[in-house]
Amino acid sequence: MTADGEPAVSAGPAAPAMDDATALRLLREGRLEVAGRLVEASNMTLYCTVRLGDLSAACVYKPVRGERPLWDFPDGTLAAREVAAFEVSAVTGWRIVPPTVYRDGPFGPGMCQLWVDADDEVDLIALIRSRHPGLRRMAVFDAVVNNADRKGGHLLPLTDGHIHGVDHGVCFSDEDKLRTVLWQWRGKQLPREAVNVLNRLNRELENGRLGRRLRELLTLSELATTQARVARLLETGVHPNPSEDWPAIPWPPI
Repeated sequence: MTADGEPAVSAGPAAPAMDDATALRLLREGRLEVAGRLVEASNMTLYCTVRLGDLSAACVYKPVRGERPLWDFPDGTLAAREVAAFEVSAVTGWRIVPPTVYRDGPFGPGMCQLWVDADDEVDLIALIRSRHPGLRRMAVFDAVVNNADRKGGHLLPLTDGHIHGVDHGVCFSDEDKLRTVLWQWRGKQLPREAVNVLNRLNRELENGRLGRRLRELLTLSELATTQARVARLLETGVHPNPSEDWPAIPWPPI
């Protein structure tokens, strides 16, 4: 037990090697069993196992009923925003957000995301200050989804060098709220790879499955401003600069 009276939760077993389609089916259809609570999270965040036949994995479940009200985001929308972030990530091909679904669970509907075991040997401060190509992709992704809370603790570096990003509940606002620790490319020209991905996102948002899916998860206004952010990045051709009207770095940064 922790000092807060919650069950102590370890990192748990590594996620099994499976493709995203299999992981998504497991998360959608599997039986959720709550093993504990991640007490450091500001919203109810439950560590679970999910099982479907011979498949099983660890996952994170965030029920809507456990969301803390925020002054600048509508109540009960954070889980859907996390799923929307995964849908954008999937179209980029960058595998930034682990497989994530919206489903019912022991405490009602919410977000369910595959658990990722991070490499504890990585120095997060050094990583944040680096020019790792995965972080540069994440900086572009965050600009698209308007991430208001890219802390260092939301980075999950893996032993193979890949970096996942998690905790995307405060994304997709109509207002410019980009707050991140990843400003090392501000004002720099976007790489060709990023431009290609942004063009793909632009097409998918306009006429593809992504646009249809985001209409189910966000408001029409939020979808329109997401399209506008992609168009602005393509028009300027550079990474955005910090806004003068909003704190540029989340607090605490880690």
